[in-house]
Amino acid sequence: MPVERLLPSQEARDLIELTRDVADKVLAPKVNEFEKTETFPEGVFPALGQAGLLSLPYPEEFGGGNQPYEVYLQVLEELAARWAAVAVATSVHSLSCFALATHGTDEQKSRWLPDMLGGNTIGAYSLSEPQAGSDAAALSCKATPVDGGFRINGSKAWITNGGRADFYTLFARTSDDGPRGISCLLVDKDTEGLTFGKPEEKMGLRAVPTTSAHYDDAFVPHERLIGAQGQGLPIAFSALDSGRLGIAAVAVGLAQGALDDAVAYAKERKAFGKRIIDHQGLGFLLADMAAAVDSARATYLDAARRRDAGVPYSRNASVAKLVATDAAMKVTTDAVQVFGGYGYTQDFPVERYMREAKITQIFEGTNQIQRLVIARSLAG
Repeated sequence: MPVERLLPSQEARDLIELTRDVADKVLAPKVNEFEKTETFPEGVFPALGQAGLLSLPYPEEFGGGNQPYEVYLQVLEELAARWAAVAVATSVHSLSCFALATHGTDEQKSRWLPDMLGGNTIGAYSLSEPQAGSDAAALSCKATPVDGGFRINGSKAWITNGGRADFYTLFARTSDDGPRGISCLLVDKDTEGLTFGKPEEKMGLRAVPTTSAHYDDAFVPHERLIGAQGQGLPIAFSALDSGRLGIAAVAVGLAQGALDDAVAYAKERKAFGKRIIDHQGLGFLLADMAAAVDSARATYLDAARRRDAGVPYSRNASVAKLVATDAAMKVTTDAVQVFGGYGYTQDFPVERYMREAKITQIFEGTNQIQRLVIARSLAG
């Protein structure tokens, strides 16, 4: 059964229906094969772009969909319920456009943002390094100022869409001034001196590559500096507040998909003369799963509405990311339990949901970092 959503307008309701139609026709038929074979979904992102689903939260004047986050995140959730890897890549693309859209000059936005939002390109976010994950201030990849731009040397890690993206929002060190020595650069995929490692062999989200990137004296023109030199970390952290909401929505989509499959199976499977859903022990398990999904959705919608209203939402974003991803891990694990031994096989997608849910507790800030953010907000 489709999720019954409280949406702010008829336009939003039409958009959700369009998303469900595209997801059912483009994503659902391919997901099992492509995830098993670790094959990149050629043609999927152009199809999403043509439907206008890659640019939803950005202004129309630059090719965006001008949708509130409350609506955009529910689109992501619908995509994730069919194919989490594609939904994550879509969220990362939106995250990668954030720096230019919010901190770029009018000239920079007019020059690059239409192509980034036009549906024919996909972006990647390049913050983490092999030795700097949660501690973003420890970045060591260097962008040395030179005549006309920057020479970049060093490595980045854990890049979703790595090697496949058309542009990379890069955070690199432009001075030795600690956290204030990091800047943001918009890097083209064809930049000379930029290469990528082989895709990581991951537990889940296998169809979309996650790679390292290596910069060997790569030159990036000064015009591609986003914001002021040394402003990189505030830009990165501001972007991550929005990105965490994207991951929360993806996690809820995963959990909803697992719940739907578990309920359908429990209505068909019989034991001791009746459907297993009619056994109180299993019925209560499903009820707890449903409550977890509904509660998680409420947290990301609350944070999204605060963002749309222009009020502080950083703590709420961390709450949403923490609650939604922990819920996804629990719900997908319980879905495997509902299927019994079948749930442990690749004959049903619940084992994939469980593997995919784990990463949502890790990327865009581990859930330990979310607890740190929440605790600091309580301490004032």
